[in-house]
Amino acid sequence: MRGAPLTVRPKNLSDLHARYQRLPSRHLDRHVHLWSYGWHGHPVLVFPSAAGMAHEWQSSGAVEALAPLLRAGRIKLYCPESNVSEAWTGEGDPRWRLNRHRAYEAFLLDELMPHIDRDCRTDFTRVSTVGCSFGAFYAVNTALKYPHRVDWALGLSGRYDTHTFLHGHSSDDAYFNQPLAYVPGLRGPALWQVQQTSFTLVVGQGAYEGRCIQETVRMARTLEERGIPVHLDAWGHDVSHEWVWWTRQLRYHFGRRFG
Repeated sequence: MRGAPLTVRPKNLSDLHARYQRLPSRHLDRHVHLWSYGWHGHPVLVFPSAAGMAHEWQSSGAVEALAPLLRAGRIKLYCPESNVSEAWTGEGDPRWRLNRHRAYEAFLLDELMPHIDRDCRTDFTRVSTVGCSFGAFYAVNTALKYPHRVDWALGLSGRYDTHTFLHGHSSDDAYFNQPLAYVPGLRGPALWQVQQTSFTLVVGQGAYEGRCIQETVRMARTLEERGIPVHLDAWGHDVSHEWVWWTRQLRYHFGRRFG
C-alpha cells in the first residue's frame, strides 16, 4: 500500500503537540490509525489494551498523566492501533491469527519504526515500549524479540502465557509469541542482545488482576534467571486492573525513567 501518512493536528491538544495520522501499511493491507504526542524527547511506542484502539491512552487519561514530561520535551508518545482482536482475543484458526500477528510485527519493524526515526530526525533510534493489560504482552514481547530496537519495556498488569488464547495450538509461531516459554531457552548472541534491554513489570494485587499477578511474577523471575535486567513492582491489594491505577503507575515509572 502506497501513499504518505494523512495528518490532522487537533487544536484542543495543541500544547501536547498531538497529531492524528493514518499510516499506509503494505503488511496489513490497510491504513493504520496512529496518535502521536510530544515535540521532543525519547520515543515511546505505546500498545493499547485488548480494546486495540489508537486513541485509548488519550481517552483514558494516560496522555494527560504524562503531560508534564511531554511539555518538557522528555518523551514523545506514539500510539498505534493494534490488531489484537484478529490475532489474540478473537476466534478462528490459530494459524491464521498468528499470521496476522506476524503481519503486525512486520508493520512495526518495517513501517512504524522507520516513521518514528523520521519523525525524530534520526537514521536509527531505540524506542521504549509500554502497554497495559494485553498491551503489556505486546510491549514485552516486542522488546524480547527485537531488542536492537527497544531499550526499555514497561508492562502493567500483563499476560505473558499466551497458550490459552490459541486453544492448545502448538507451532514455532506459537512458541515464539509466548515469552514464558521461549525466554528460558535464550542462549548466546540472542541472550546477550536481550540483556542490553531493561524491563519493568508492574502488577496490582487487587480486583480483576487475576492471572496477571502470577504471570507477572513468573515473567520477572524468568528474566532474572537469564541475567536480563528486570524490576518487579507489585502494588497493594487495593490496586485493581483499571485505568485509575495504571495512570498512577505510568506517572510513577515514567517519572523515574525520564523525569
